Amino acid sequence: MAKMEGKTSLLDNMIGVGDMVLLEPLDEESFINNLKKRFDHNEIYTYIGSVVISVNPYRSLPIYTPDKVEEYRNRNFYELSPHIYALSDEAYRSLRDQDKDQCILITGESGAGKTEASKLVMSYVAAVCGKGAEVNQVKEQLLQSNPVLEAFGNAKTVRNDNSSRFGKYMDIEFDFKGDPLGGVISNYLLEKSRVVRQPRAERNFHVFYQLLSGASEDLLNKLKLERDFSKYNYLSLDSAKVNGIDDASNFRTVRNAMQIVGFMEHETQSVLEVVAAVLKLGNIEFKPESRVNGQDESKIKDKNELKEICELTGIDQSVLERAFSFRTVEAKQEKVSTTLNVAQAYYARDALAKNLYSRLFSWLVNRINESIRAQSKVRKKVMGVLDIYGFEIFEENSFEQFIINYCNEKLQQIFIELTLKEEQEEYIREGIEWTHIEYFNNAIICDLIENNQNGILAMLDEECLRPGTVTDETFLEKLNQICATHQHFESRMSKSSRFLNDTSLPHSCFRIQHYAGKVMYQVEGFVDKNNDLLYRDLSQAMWKSNHGLIKDMFPEGNPAKINLKRPPTAGSQFKASVSTLMKNLLTKNPNYIRCIKPNDKKASHIFNDALVRHQVSYLGLLENVRVRRAGYAFRQPYEPCLERYKMLCKQTWPHWKGPARAGVEVLLNDLEIPKEEFSFGRSKIFIRNPRTLFKLEELRKERLEDLATLIQKIYRGWKCRTRFLLMKRSQVVVAAWVRRYLQQNKYKRIKSSTIVVQSYTRGWKARKILRELKYQKLCNEAATTIAAYWHGTQARRELKRLKEEARRKHAVAVIWAYWLGLKVRREYRKFFRANAGRKIYEFTIQRIMQKYFLEMKNKVPSVSPIDNSWPTRPYLFLDATHKEMKRIFHLWRCKKYRDQFTEQKKFIYDEKLEASELFKEKKTLYPASVGQPFQGDYLEITKNPKYKKLSDAIEDKIIIADTVSKINRANGKGATRIFLLTKSNVIIADHKSGQIKLEVPLGDVTKISMSSQNDGFFALHLKEGSAAASKGDFLFSNDHLIEMATKLYRTTLMQTKQKIIIEIADEFLVQFKQDKVCVKFIQGTQKNGNIPTCKRKNNRLLEVAVP
Repeated sequence: MAKMEGKTSLLDNMIGVGDMVLLEPLDEESFINNLKKRFDHNEIYTYIGSVVISVNPYRSLPIYTPDKVEEYRNRNFYELSPHIYALSDEAYRSLRDQDKDQCILITGESGAGKTEASKLVMSYVAAVCGKGAEVNQVKEQLLQSNPVLEAFGNAKTVRNDNSSRFGKYMDIEFDFKGDPLGGVISNYLLEKSRVVRQPRAERNFHVFYQLLSGASEDLLNKLKLERDFSKYNYLSLDSAKVNGIDDASNFRTVRNAMQIVGFMEHETQSVLEVVAAVLKLGNIEFKPESRVNGQDESKIKDKNELKEICELTGIDQSVLERAFSFRTVEAKQEKVSTTLNVAQAYYARDALAKNLYSRLFSWLVNRINESIRAQSKVRKKVMGVLDIYGFEIFEENSFEQFIINYCNEKLQQIFIELTLKEEQEEYIREGIEWTHIEYFNNAIICDLIENNQNGILAMLDEECLRPGTVTDETFLEKLNQICATHQHFESRMSKSSRFLNDTSLPHSCFRIQHYAGKVMYQVEGFVDKNNDLLYRDLSQAMWKSNHGLIKDMFPEGNPAKINLKRPPTAGSQFKASVSTLMKNLLTKNPNYIRCIKPNDKKASHIFNDALVRHQVSYLGLLENVRVRRAGYAFRQPYEPCLERYKMLCKQTWPHWKGPARAGVEVLLNDLEIPKEEFSFGRSKIFIRNPRTLFKLEELRKERLEDLATLIQKIYRGWKCRTRFLLMKRSQVVVAAWVRRYLQQNKYKRIKSSTIVVQSYTRGWKARKILRELKYQKLCNEAATTIAAYWHGTQARRELKRLKEEARRKHAVAVIWAYWLGLKVRREYRKFFRANAGRKIYEFTIQRIMQKYFLEMKNKVPSVSPIDNSWPTRPYLFLDATHKEMKRIFHLWRCKKYRDQFTEQKKFIYDEKLEASELFKEKKTLYPASVGQPFQGDYLEITKNPKYKKLSDAIEDKIIIADTVSKINRANGKGATRIFLLTKSNVIIADHKSGQIKLEVPLGDVTKISMSSQNDGFFALHLKEGSAAASKGDFLFSNDHLIEMATKLYRTTLMQTKQKIIIEIADEFLVQFKQDKVCVKFIQGTQKNGNIPTCKRKNNRLLEVAVP
């Protein structure tokens, strides 16, 4: 069967209705019931056409495994049951195959699962796109940017333990193959007021709690922090600990993610110092003091906190203290300094804390973009993922909720426009007549907020900029005057008298009828939050900081760049950002994920009908279904439609020979479906009413049952026939085997009888022959015995004669010897008695010495100078002689060994000695080079005709010639080059053509850097300002590193009388043009054996993995 016939198809084994477009009847109650039914069966995803509805299950489900990823990979959108992977795959394939830029819009209220949905989309795209070291590194950096942004931009709220308090839009960039190249992140409206104040049962941003819980004691001491949350006024204590959240573990995860993304260690430390400074700012308290002129002035109660903040931020304490007590106002050429009272001082403190944190967050986003942005200049395909705060209606709604709901109004507007546009384009593409669809257009609400003349944001900016007394009440009065007659604006003091008796609307509030419902906003704080002012004294104090990060975050504090023009307001900035976002989204093909929160308790298995009904209402999901069904409720390509329903018509079953469209026409005509219920497009069949589709499904189900019965009948008949034939063949085989068995037994009996008769006959013949052989053997043995006895007698007689003769000769010799001895003793007896002792001693010593030297001749060791063996001393009195012999022998063999050396070999040993002094016990590679002779010219430049042109161009003697791998800073890959060392220059030439690329005088080489490990990487540092240093230093890799460095060191010393610095360290800096790049050596297992590999981690780090 085709893939559409699988058991996970959208139309097969449905729990409820998988696509709301097919829901009958269509009303709010049936819509909610269908969602609930699917939710109760762990089906959390439902379609509205191409829109995915996601209901947060508040627990882990086994539907995101690698097997699920493969199941949805390269499958049609409606081919399987609804899933977020289906939408992700559709968007990715459209981008890769059709070259269409995509955007995925994830909306819903806080706690509905938007952030998790964006992670699932990114993880799916990362899983299905290409593989490779560089691609995997890009994917890992893109995925690891999430923990960093969540730590600094998310917080625990009443509705969500990990609520995004900022809007995030990420553009993921792909190449023509669909492999990720990088990404760019944009952030919108961080809720920075949370830094200084949090509602009840909510927390500040995660990073504060993670730092205090997970940092080591040493780090906390450096940051001048304590682990106790209650020590800090900016941290709410009623919900500091959250069940299910391990802040200490998350802190380690964030530190690791920052390292993967590309943050250097000093950058991470700087970020943590700013976070610590923000925490400690909340502990600064002020007390009032009266001046002589009667004005109130504020003073800091405890200056210890201020001192520690200044130590963290590198700011002069007196400068920051004055900035908290005075405010300088500049107008043209005049400067006026006024004191701050306690309330103003607290405002300045909180404003500084909010600005520090919000600017730090913007710096983090820019720094992440710097690391993950695509490096190549080729044309890129883009997939945007928008994870932005949902519509918010709280008991108390302020400026932040107003801005957030304005953004959701714009997203709803673009959602309706693009949905209608997509529907209209498909009808036009398929040649179906388009009918106009009536729907609510919320442009009137957007205009009420963003109109440049009389919009709420424009009036708020105008009120903030006008001179005179400006308060929230004056702003509300202005709204009452201009917006009173607007049908979506309500106020207690508006000109319309119908609201005068509305006691549910306080005097200090106004109400807007949003598409999601009415929202009442408290006007208190609108003007201050829109102004978002930071006193210039504080900006200048921050700019004077010795802390590099803080100084960069406050460029307006530079006295040389003072701008008296008022900075843009928060509302105008956000309006411009939303406008840019909308333009960006309109250029891409949209994909929607609508997230729904099933309950407010954050608990699984609970479905609150009223809460879900409210979200369905303000998300406009029913209206979306009606828009989708206004024309045709269901559409499907001809091929899968024919494949699914072909069994309903005899002409199309089992195989249709013609075009798929003709087959569908025959099928529908045969079923007598009314023609007004369907239309034929160019590539799809359009069905108007879901009842028609359900009728087809019912007929298909009945037909499948009939086909199953037919298949069973045919199968049973085949099975019985097969069994009969098998039994028949078995009977023949059994009969054959029985006959064979009987004949075998008869043959065995006859054979056994024959063998018995033969054995008796052979036995009789054998015994007869044996008797004859025994008789013959006895005769032979008798003759042999007689001959042996005779020969023995003869031999004994001859032996007796020879013994007697020998005894006589021996007696004669003994007698003669005794006689001679007697004569000698008589002759020498008179001499022997006088000198016998001394003669015997000298004779004994002489014989011992002769024996010693003769033995030493055979025991002398080898002539190798490094052989330390020597025979043991045989006698104690020869100890001095033995040692002297050893010394003389060693001197002799050393001289003999030296006499073999040529002048060239002596030079080589001098180089080996120099290498030992430079690298012994410093470089792990050195021991392997000891036994390798230094050849110098490994390429035989003068003999190789390939390098004749290169040899002719060099006048000096070539000391070393070898190929090296020149490391590219951009990607860490190597390019083969020829490295030549002469008496005056270092020459780099092309490996293939032999053309000289660069000549560096030996005087311009200042240092050689290398690691202490077993690798061949080394850096050649050039003198700053020299002609050769214009392109920066060189990073090479060579198998003869010890020889190359030694010869370069000796040659430079002989020619320039200057010693080159040899730096051996596992981390050093290399100058590439204007940038310094850190080269870091780490231990790691290599896929390609024991060959070290170099990878670019980011723009400032090259990492060399050494096995």
